[in-house]
Amino acid sequence: MLQTEKNTAFIKQLAAELGFDHCGIAAATQLDEDAYRLENWLNKGMHGTMKYMENYFDKRIDPRKLVDNAQSVITLLMNYFPAQQQRPDAPQVAKYAYGADYHEVIRDKLKTMLLRMEEQIGAVHGRGFVDSAPVLERSWATRSGLGWIGKNGNLIHKQAGSYFFIATLIIDLPLCYDGPVADYCGSCTRCLDACPTGALVSPGVVDGSRCISYFTIELKELVIPDHMQGKFENWMFGCDICQDVCPWNRFAKPHTEIQFTPIPAILNFSTKDWEEMTEAAFRQLFKNSPMKRSKFAGIRRNLQFLEKKGSPSSGNP
Repeated sequence: MLQTEKNTAFIKQLAAELGFDHCGIAAATQLDEDAYRLENWLNKGMHGTMKYMENYFDKRIDPRKLVDNAQSVITLLMNYFPAQQQRPDAPQVAKYAYGADYHEVIRDKLKTMLLRMEEQIGAVHGRGFVDSAPVLERSWATRSGLGWIGKNGNLIHKQAGSYFFIATLIIDLPLCYDGPVADYCGSCTRCLDACPTGALVSPGVVDGSRCISYFTIELKELVIPDHMQGKFENWMFGCDICQDVCPWNRFAKPHTEIQFTPIPAILNFSTKDWEEMTEAAFRQLFKNSPMKRSKFAGIRRNLQFLEKKGSPSSGNP
């Protein structure tokens, strides 16, 4: 047991050294309750056109199908709350996309973490995941005691809010495990009341097919449905409304990761600048940004949708 405690302490210290703000650990088991919720969510079509979410269901609910002999699931949180905000009269970009692509930044850190673990502990087999694999990150974060799932569907940390990237490291090493924490949302409904598209259908349940982030990023159609007209509150890429109104985010502090330093264009561009941007300029400015997921054509589509009659010309939730 002493060695298990030493290994656990080393891993948590290593996570802090690599720039992760919080680290929690849970035993690798099948997520039966989450499996039921996910299946119900998919059956209701709340994933919209994101058909990839139907794939690898068995792997999503059981980490042992992702890593042979998996014993521990390490969850890591990395703050992305920016010190600076966009100009409020410009088309808005979700804060997580202000800097470099978090997938690449965090993936490198996870690789380093695994290498350092092998150097210190010995043979450790595992895989790191960041948002783009069949892993229920928020479920593991709650099991690891890093927070609770708020009514807006986000993980909320009691001392730091919700502006965090969640990464997962599944390994075949037994460790000391953390326990879940209580839900502190109470009777607050600010996020439910603030969502302009009604995507928060009930506490903790997000209808992805009605979310502004879905329409501005995930939807690949050439046209955004007319029934969403005037409901985007000037959000061009993603949306932070349900986080911005959350009282727990009064504890959010600016991140210290240099790679998440905001791209100047995101902070300084006016509506006119965005509208006049060429595809070549977009590719150059955002080549290392999460915004490249929408591609230039998607950004143009979103801008045109915001410009239509009936859509607010400005706004900062």
